[in-house]
Amino acid sequence: MSPDRVPETLIVGGGIGGLSAALCVARRGGAVTVLERSKSFAEVGAGIQLAPNATRILQRLGVLEAILPLAVRPRRLVLGDAVQSRELTSLDLTDFPARYGAPYLVLHRNDLLTALVDACARSGVRLCTDVNVVELADTGPAAVAVCADGREFSAEIAIGADGLHSRIRGYFSDDEPINSGFVAYRGAIPMDQVERHADLRDVVAWIGPGLHLVQYPLRSGQMYNQVAVFRSQAYLRGEPDWGNPAELTAAFAGCSEHVRESLKRLSVANRWPMLDRLPMANWARGRVALLGDAAHPTLQYMAQGGCMAMEDAVCLGRMMASYPGDVEKALGAYQSRRVLRTARVVLQSRAIGEHIYHPDGVHAALRNAIMRGKTSADWYESLAWLYGWSASSEG
Repeated sequence: MSPDRVPETLIVGGGIGGLSAALCVARRGGAVTVLERSKSFAEVGAGIQLAPNATRILQRLGVLEAILPLAVRPRRLVLGDAVQSRELTSLDLTDFPARYGAPYLVLHRNDLLTALVDACARSGVRLCTDVNVVELADTGPAAVAVCADGREFSAEIAIGADGLHSRIRGYFSDDEPINSGFVAYRGAIPMDQVERHADLRDVVAWIGPGLHLVQYPLRSGQMYNQVAVFRSQAYLRGEPDWGNPAELTAAFAGCSEHVRESLKRLSVANRWPMLDRLPMANWARGRVALLGDAAHPTLQYMAQGGCMAMEDAVCLGRMMASYPGDVEKALGAYQSRRVLRTARVVLQSRAIGEHIYHPDGVHAALRNAIMRGKTSADWYESLAWLYGWSASSEG
């Protein structure tokens, strides 16, 4: 390999993290191939929240302009009491472009994925679908991905961006996802079908004992996104059919009329167990590294899963350009710059779920009293480490 050339890169997984990484490496001059298991590049789910640490990256990559017509710029992030239907605290988002250099956006996941696919195609990234990678090997001269149908793909570097249930993670660890006992139902519907909604200028999380409901508009206000999450008592009892729609209704029975009525328009066709993994210190070795949820899957309470994957992507591209003649040094530098920050997000997300979103009784009353005393200025101070991130801040 030429000492000044960005290594040829193979990325396993064509989600938000994998495509962001492909685009970052390609923009640095590297040849990139993305291997996606599905038959098309598509996101299952509904909305995604993109904080300034992510939208600055999209701006830098030329993707922000493509998604802005489809995105919503909320006025505030609001925490409300799901039982009393009362606002507890809020964070003003209107000055984020001036404060952080980029806006806070919400949009449909598939709109973001489509914009990333288009940007990758324009940047010369080779995009391959219906490719089921079953094994990854570092042969010394190359990293080789072996597929279920016998095909092999090789490159100088391989990045596992294959999500929470990553097969590539097995290259580094035999750990398994950790089930929180919570389950989510989520989806977006056309706005004209919405009977109950929160203030359409805001992203609102109604929080209650062992549950929460998030609501916000999508696609320039044409759709409405809802995510209902609750702790499954059936799971705690060891029952196989846990987190079903009947349990969803029962879990929210003690909530306000607004919250209960909102659930009537929530799709219950699919459910998602809430899983994460414990942080690990080593997810880069030789010619192979992990990225995004494959490396550090997190619970949803900070809305940072996709944002962390995009940060990984920027750092990976930067380190590969900084050490073009030394693959191991580039991946080692990438890992060392990302491991502590991502571990903080994983662990802090757990703590926020336990202590802010889901407490009951006296704990909830104390939470409410503390939240009512918090101003936007307080939130700015506590979130500066998160939203103010830039690639250069990692050294």
